[in-house]
Amino acid sequence: MKKKNVPQDPGIIENYGHELCYAVDNEGKYTLVPSIGWEPKNIANKQAWQVIDQEIELALGEINKGHKSPIAYYMAKHQMDIGLLANYMGLYRWQVKRHLKPAVFKRLKEKTLKAYADLFDLCVSDLGSALPHNSQSTGK
Repeated sequence: MKKKNVPQDPGIIENYGHELCYAVDNEGKYTLVPSIGWEPKNIANKQAWQVIDQEIELALGEINKGHKSPIAYYMAKHQMDIGLLANYMGLYRWQVKRHLKPAVFKRLKEKTLKAYADLFDLCVSDLGSALPHNSQSTGK
């Protein structure tokens, strides 16, 4: 693609800066060119964020029903699965699965709660109390 043809379609990254794309300059050499977006990529990003929002809403629903601990919300919000969270926490997957149970979560040691809070950039006291209590409070 020629340097002058690099797409500049406003999208999700527009408010955060730009991305760099390779393009061919007038001398036929590859060069980096800033772009604020490309319509197909903007559509794909929008769809991906819709899926993430749905996962967050699902997690909140499970928490409000008493089926999951607050960890489920923060996992969804930070786009983590059990394996990734276990890896970051230095735990086995089965341990994280247990921590997703509300009864087990309530009995976690302060050290474990602090590790989760640090990972999610929270205070320990906010780990369970800072959750939106229903889908209306998430601003969706």
